[in-house]
Amino acid sequence: MKHSTSEARLIAEQGTILRCQVGSGVQGTAISGQDDRDEMGICLEPPEYVIGMRRFEQYIYRTQPEGKRSGPGDLDLVVYSARKWMGLALKGNPTVLLPLFVPEVEIVTMTELGRQLRDRADMIVSRQAGPRFLGYLQAQRDRLLGVRGGKHTNRPELVELYGFDTKYAMHMVRLGVQGVELLETGRITLPIPEPWGSWLRELRRGEHTKEEALEAAAELEARLQKLLVTSPLPERPDEDAANQWLAEAYRQRWGW
Repeated sequence: MKHSTSEARLIAEQGTILRCQVGSGVQGTAISGQDDRDEMGICLEPPEYVIGMRRFEQYIYRTQPEGKRSGPGDLDLVVYSARKWMGLALKGNPTVLLPLFVPEVEIVTMTELGRQLRDRADMIVSRQAGPRFLGYLQAQRDRLLGVRGGKHTNRPELVELYGFDTKYAMHMVRLGVQGVELLETGRITLPIPEPWGSWLRELRRGEHTKEEALEAAAELEARLQKLLVTSPLPERPDEDAANQWLAEAYRQRWGW
């Protein structure tokens, strides 16, 4: 059974346990006056959407209409059902993991259950994140080189200025930086620490060449490949603990 946008919005707003910024602003790679604001939320939907016929997976809100690129001051928000979010996080999705690590100053909403979830990153993070970061990095590189198609691979204004999409190249390298840190430490530091933070902003401003970006990505890709085997993280996430946490969180939310 489908639900209306207003219904989805109500579910998301009433059930949100955690909502925060996840885009360039929290990454430390934003350029003044050029970026929109990306936020992600996690919510616990009502019981009829879990044990009944209805389903809720996510609510999406964009200031701009679908198909139009967001600009400075615009908001792009996605609020996932906790079950949907957990499934993506356990697989190591790079963006979905960020709410576990954003500084508290970047948190818009956080309940006690949201705080509990952030405290349990250890049950979620594992070596399984490695192939995800690696795959996203390689996809960004291939699209930058024109080997693979896809959406939002071309910002004409940046190509005209610098000869290539510097923002896209920045995200390619950023994925390598954060993937290496996660596999080495189990954490992602936000904003991205030095010297990489400055280097990535310089890349966005066209102060590094496309070749330099590809070289940096290649070095990080090689480190990621090695960490798939040598990382101190567990080989798999603790799915039993994650499932237990989810079940208890829903019971608390519903007052059961």
